[in-house]
Amino acid sequence: MRRSFVALAVVLLLASSAGAQSPSPSDPVLVRRPPPRASNPLQRDGDIHLDVTVHDAQDKPVPGLEPWDFHLTDNGKPAKILSFRGFDGVVARPNPPVEVILVIDEVNLPFQQVAFVRSELTQFLRQNGGRLPQPVTLMQLTDKGVRVRPRPTTDGNALVNVLDQISGRISYINPAMGGDGALERLQISVRGMADIAENEAARPGRKLLVWIGPGWPVLESARFLRPDDKNRRRYFDAIVELTNKLREARITVNSVSGLSGDPRNGMAYQRFLDGVPTPAEASGGYLALKVLVTRTGGRILGPGNDLAEQINACIADANAFYSISFNPPAEEPLDTYHELALQLDKAGLTAKTTAGYYFDSPQK
Repeated sequence: MRRSFVALAVVLLLASSAGAQSPSPSDPVLVRRPPPRASNPLQRDGDIHLDVTVHDAQDKPVPGLEPWDFHLTDNGKPAKILSFRGFDGVVARPNPPVEVILVIDEVNLPFQQVAFVRSELTQFLRQNGGRLPQPVTLMQLTDKGVRVRPRPTTDGNALVNVLDQISGRISYINPAMGGDGALERLQISVRGMADIAENEAARPGRKLLVWIGPGWPVLESARFLRPDDKNRRRYFDAIVELTNKLREARITVNSVSGLSGDPRNGMAYQRFLDGVPTPAEASGGYLALKVLVTRTGGRILGPGNDLAEQINACIADANAFYSISFNPPAEEPLDTYHELALQLDKAGLTAKTTAGYYFDSPQK
């Protein structure tokens, strides 16, 4: 990718104090994934790949659909499906298996809730004697960036041992910092999401990212919603990069929240669910956690006191989905926005997938 997150690094530049301290060996930074061993033989360079979930009115996954049951449009124009595979999680299972990424958001979680989150995670990991149905990776978001634990594993008991070694931190960002603190929380959070996406893009297969915490501020004030042209361009570049990298990494973002959500966030994110076609329309609200969840086809759950059950709901149908690809227009200006819509012939069914993408050169 031509920018390789340079633009995102500019708009989300962190305060020097956030990265001044080097992590200890027991607190590793995000380890870069190796490049994939082989590409999908059914998918050509430049094709757009989508993972699609289909549920009925009772929210049950629907297997057995065929390519002709799906009608995909790209900016309102029919897009021909070039490759198609269906997985039911029983007979047809994806290879590699779907990875679950659990991110403990210590930047935005109230410190007093960290112990509750760890207790609920322990309960989740010890289910079925610690035999997890999907490979799981544990990550932390701290004010010093993303910390990653051992590679994906289905050994929940081993992950509990890792979880027990994680020491909670009190973030240096506090309410007294006001709007500057809110902006810094957004910066650290989105930078962390970008790092995870860029890292996971090197691994084949679908990923379900479960973000544990209320999310970062939506930033509704006039100060943040009416940035100057230069900052709008930076926000736009960040939106383009994060949108495309999450899709390329095949990440579906999910949000779960513990005992309480952030009342400042509420439903404000719904104002930012549309695509952003031009820099003139860009602002930080389009980078909100629940916006990313909605536009990647994920679930928003909580607040509630059963965090383990919320996580289970996010990953219950991990192996039941459809994998399709199509070819985008061959020649367009870079960063041209494309809104995607997927309709089904059969009534009563709901399909979720990536809501849009930005045109980029097929030459990676």
